[in-house]
Amino acid sequence: MKGWRIFLHSLRMVIDNLGTALRVSLVLYLVQVASQIATYLHPMQADASGGPVNVIGVPALVLVVLAVLASLWIAVAWHRFVLTGETPRGWLPRWHGGEILGYFGRSIMIGLVIFLGLMVAAIPVALISAGLPGLAPILVFGLVGLGGYLFFRLGLILPAAAVGERLSLKDAWKATKDDDGAVITLALVVIGGSLLVELPALIDDTAGSIINLVYGLVINWFATMIGISILTSLYGHFIEGRPID
Repeated sequence: MKGWRIFLHSLRMVIDNLGTALRVSLVLYLVQVASQIATYLHPMQADASGGPVNVIGVPALVLVVLAVLASLWIAVAWHRFVLTGETPRGWLPRWHGGEILGYFGRSIMIGLVIFLGLMVAAIPVALISAGLPGLAPILVFGLVGLGGYLFFRLGLILPAAAVGERLSLKDAWKATKDDDGAVITLALVVIGGSLLVELPALIDDTAGSIINLVYGLVINWFATMIGISILTSLYGHFIEGRPID
């Protein structure tokens, strides 16, 4: 199945270039780690009635902004390494401000399109679930799968932005229309894999567990790099005609 092959190709992309992946992402990922550790050290507080209160101070807000910026920087740098061969000279990849800003804008655009698509799809799902409650979990999983499907069909515009190429949502959709079955398979594989890697966290399900924190930080790095690699593989295969075997 092509979707499975795309996933394996993306996984090998990270493993075979692990040294470069670390140079591209490690320092920047530490910014994201700092944000997550800050959240861990300062959990949500409770108000007088016992309800949760999310208090976000200026330092925490700055960390969140820096974490988002770091994630965009990592994504652009990894796309460029795979697609153009651009390698970092040190432990920070080259700064591409215009491409990073374009990546951010296109990410928001994709998010809005997917949100609208899911809102429309949720209407019949809610109606069916009301009449047949037993089908609700399956239908919800279907909505998650739809979100993944839409993301991978439209997400080709993100690697394009990273390398300074113009690609519209319509062009991305057309490029993948003949292999949408592969995209469906890929979305299901990614969702299934995401659920699978969360299982070890059940060893210690205590809220605020240090085990869950460390495990989550490590897994999130791999998930981030593999997720970016999947988009890169899709762009390279469907837009540039690169092989995936």
